Amino acid sequence: MEGRSRIRTSAGDRIFDVCNYGFMIVLMVVTLYPFLNVLAVSLNQAQDSIKGGIYVLPRVWTLDNYMYIFKEATIFHATLISVLRTVIGTAATVFCSAMVAYTISRPDYVLRKLVTICFILTMYFNGGLIPTYLLIRDLGMIGSFWVYIWPGLIGVFNLIIIRSFIDGLPESILESGRIDGAGDFRTFFSIVLPLTTPVLATVALFSGVYQWNSWFDVFLYNSSHIELSTLQYELQKILQNSNITSGMSGLDGMIKGMTGSQSAVTPLSVRATMTIVASVPIILVYPFLQKYFVKGMMVGGVKG
Repeated sequence: MEGRSRIRTSAGDRIFDVCNYGFMIVLMVVTLYPFLNVLAVSLNQAQDSIKGGIYVLPRVWTLDNYMYIFKEATIFHATLISVLRTVIGTAATVFCSAMVAYTISRPDYVLRKLVTICFILTMYFNGGLIPTYLLIRDLGMIGSFWVYIWPGLIGVFNLIIIRSFIDGLPESILESGRIDGAGDFRTFFSIVLPLTTPVLATVALFSGVYQWNSWFDVFLYNSSHIELSTLQYELQKILQNSNITSGMSGLDGMIKGMTGSQSAVTPLSVRATMTIVASVPIILVYPFLQKYFVKGMMVGGVKG
């Protein structure tokens, strides 16, 4: 025991610990600083931010930047549409991608290679913006909420990730289900889905971030339907308006605030505030999914 204690407290171990802790502290600072800087700018008085020198704490505290964004009457309804789009789109994408991935992973499916090649080709070739728009129009999805869901229902990258994970599952687990009389649907729902929870959580995060941040499809298909506008699209319009106002009124961009008094905002402050507003929901959700990135369920599945 004394020998082990001496080994653990040797000079080499202490040097390693110091270097390790130092490296982790530097990594933490490098990772957190950009976010803290943007947060500080969003909470700082816009005209003062132009001077620079804002690091991790605001110099002149204010909530005018957030008041300018949230004064828009449509912002709360747009947030609701974004939440619905993210939840429904993520759930549908994960479920359908997992089902297709399981299908093309089965060795007894004779067309699995052909179907896989057809999916992969779509990653390298596409019809372009105009043909895609014409297709969406002919399908009658312009002016519809489902234009946010159906076109991206199956993500090829997500499909490949899930299929690779399923291919790594021991065949003995799936065979045991068939021996017990389980069909493909029962095997998929009772065995494959529980075992693939880590990769499904990863794909859900990818899909959720995409759905939450997407705004260009709103501009293309639903820009004239304000009831279907999303948070990201409304934020883009606010930023565009702040740029126009800044160009018309000079660098200060004096814009009337909620009370009717002159409240100074700038494109810089609006961009920083938009970044925080758009990032906070994802940051709040990430801790609940992060554990699945490092935790596998294979051991528990094999023992069962």
